[in-house]
Amino acid sequence: MTRLLGYVDPLDPSFVAAVLAIAFNPFYWNVVARWEHKTRKLSRAFSSPHLACYALGGSILLLNFLRSYCFTQAMLSQPRVESLDNPMAYCLGLVLLGVGVVFVLSSFFALGFTGTFLGDYFGILKEARVTTFPFNILDNPMYWGSTANYLGWAIMHASPTGLLLTAVVALTYVVAVLYEEPFTTEIYLQKASRSHKRS
Repeated sequence: MTRLLGYVDPLDPSFVAAVLAIAFNPFYWNVVARWEHKTRKLSRAFSSPHLACYALGGSILLLNFLRSYCFTQAMLSQPRVESLDNPMAYCLGLVLLGVGVVFVLSSFFALGFTGTFLGDYFGILKEARVTTFPFNILDNPMYWGSTANYLGWAIMHASPTGLLLTAVVALTYVVAVLYEEPFTTEIYLQKASRSHKRS
């Protein structure tokens, strides 16, 4: 690990930009979604919780494209490592990228757009917890699929910088899950409580 870190310049502007983009994304969507849940100002501004959720989802997608661009630029601006620069490692990276894409896309299709992009914070609640693939295999498959995408991309580029940034992605998602899950659970407990009172 120390040898790999020797290839990384943490003060390189592209590396700093990538770290900031990785850290900012979940901070942004959690702050905006909680603000919406508390005030409903986005729903009122768009005259619809669904339109407001689509707007937030669109902005998250744009930020994710920016994050991926910054990640790639950081890799390209720093040295490759010879031990990963071979066909076997490239194929491993390709497999990880494929697995990641499967998890991300299947999560999206299972949840739908509003389920993926924090619709529950907008009052767009699902009737029951999603338990179909890939949620029957692991929790938060979209986050871990995204992490696998970045890991595969880093290995395909034989990039120690990419590996380090992938670790930052994984750590950021761990923090996001710890922050999001209790709040989301509380939203559904409130829904269940209201349904119980009506019955």
